[in-house]
Amino acid sequence: MNNMNGMGPMNTMGAMSNKGNIGNMGTMGTMGTMSSMPPQVTSGSPMTPAGTVVSTTAPVFEQSYVENIFRLNLGKVGTFYFTYENNKDWNAKVYTGVLEAAGRDHLIISDRATGQRVVLLMVNFDYATFEEPLVYQYPGVIGNPAVVRSCR
Repeated sequence: MNNMNGMGPMNTMGAMSNKGNIGNMGTMGTMGTMSSMPPQVTSGSPMTPAGTVVSTTAPVFEQSYVENIFRLNLGKVGTFYFTYENNKDWNAKVYTGVLEAAGRDHLIISDRATGQRVVLLMVNFDYATFEEPLVYQYPGVIGNPAVVRSCR
């Protein structure tokens, strides 16, 4: 194996091997063995910039995503704006209907008059408008506190 600056051979895990000869450490001195495996961390645990896990008793909340907002507002009538790139017949379309279902990559709306349902892909979604207040639970907030805002 390679012999760099008088160091012993390196094993496949990246830890230094001195084969019982402490004097063979060369200029590495007090570095000791290196670990190639980071510590295991629970998913969503906060970490410091140094890489240590911050212990917390507070629950970790999910982030806000548009499909979650749609799921909280099923049954409401909305107007949904979509853009379809590279389509020479129609580049943008507007759909109005009752929000029936929402998934990670799609939403389903229905027309009240005809009952026709349309599956729309989120990849083309631009924005939506609603005529009534929306239920929105911000991450980290328990319940849906009433917020009074004046629109000017």
